[in-house]
Amino acid sequence: MKYEGYIIRPPSEAHSLLLQTTVGCSHNKCTFCRAYKDKKFRIKSFKDIEEDILEAAGYGWIERIFLCDGDALIMPQRKLVPILKSINTNIRGVSRIGTYGNAKSVLRKTPEELKELRELGMGIIYFGLESGNDEILEAIKKGVTSEQMVEAGKRVRDAGMTLSVTILLGIGGIQKSLDHSLDTAKILSEIDPEYVGALTVMIVPGTPLHEQYVSGEFQLPDTFALIEELGIIIANSNFTNCFFTSNHASNYLPIRARMPQKKDEVVRLIHQVVEANDRSILRPEFMRGL
Repeated sequence: MKYEGYIIRPPSEAHSLLLQTTVGCSHNKCTFCRAYKDKKFRIKSFKDIEEDILEAAGYGWIERIFLCDGDALIMPQRKLVPILKSINTNIRGVSRIGTYGNAKSVLRKTPEELKELRELGMGIIYFGLESGNDEILEAIKKGVTSEQMVEAGKRVRDAGMTLSVTILLGIGGIQKSLDHSLDTAKILSEIDPEYVGALTVMIVPGTPLHEQYVSGEFQLPDTFALIEELGIIIANSNFTNCFFTSNHASNYLPIRARMPQKKDEVVRLIHQVVEANDRSILRPEFMRGL
């Protein structure tokens, strides 16, 4: 496989074949992220991609494939469809193809185009919401509004694809912690995704957010305030059938729970943890990471 640079994939794609179709991220402006700063975005040639597909065909039975890098969904339909068709023609056993997708890339697709992708095996989109608050979205340079986030999320679901949404605890700083929590819960409820993954923002050197942190412009909530955000988001979210997790390495309090069935139980647990104010029951700082 001809990988270029550092390859990132969701934790749930750990056992998937990673097929790099684009290099870098089409947006690449988020203030908290430096994952693709060393890459200039481009779409790889179909020749190179198909060579990797044919190589993978020799591996045997492959159930899941994840299209890298940061936003393969941004590819025009005329380029993405042949890739999916080649996968289906050449690789045995594929039951699901996934990729990252941001609101811009989703909204560039018509509902009919998204349904076409679903019919060709695109089964899940990993969607970075980060926050449901418009001021925060503007501050972190997501490039879209909460309304566009909702529209994009619903469009994915309407196409029959599974939607996995990522949110960032602490991204509103101390000042907008409550607004972030309540607005994120509101937007999550409107989208009603099958999966939500809560991560805690990590201040990464070399990012604009790090510069704001060093200057004092951005103040990160303390450990238990971050956990409290998690509790507020869960308490105020209304899901039909969602698997909610905060088990990413960046988090202090790992949670895996089906919502709404476990909602009250999880909220009670979070309240108990916050009231106890005991760091010994949390993930140690040295074990946290991206």
